[in-house]
Amino acid sequence: MLLLNGANLGAAGGMMFAHGKGDVFLGLIVPHGLLELTAVFVAAGVGLKLGWTVIAPGARPRGQALAEEARPAVAVALGLVLVLFVSGLIEGFVTGWVHTTWLRIGIGVVAEALFFAYVFTLGRRAYLEGDTGDIAERPQAAPVAG
Repeated sequence: MLLLNGANLGAAGGMMFAHGKGDVFLGLIVPHGLLELTAVFVAAGVGLKLGWTVIAPGARPRGQALAEEARPAVAVALGLVLVLFVSGLIEGFVTGWVHTTWLRIGIGVVAEALFFAYVFTLGRRAYLEGDTGDIAERPQAAPVAG
């Protein structure tokens, strides 16, 4: 499905560029497409990691390895829901309402830069602290009255 979508997008872009409307095409695709494609690539990477866990679980039993890798994958998927929501907001409200192409593209670039800033600052800090995203590693605190 991704291949077909890419081919259709390429065909539409080719037609737009062939008729001198490449700036219109890019102004409609780039603002939300940067963030949306980043989310797709991150999700694909997580899926490949899960697939490789099944192929080569290491010293762990396959079920345990898959469980340990799937829990953080769920956290990534939930985070990507937020990223795709922001991408949808940009598509719905920026692409249709902002009529200056450079401003639309600029908003998309800023959104992408904010995503990368989040990933490479807070994500790097969490990685360096040894956080894997696995909820099983978190201490289980029992509720205490009083």
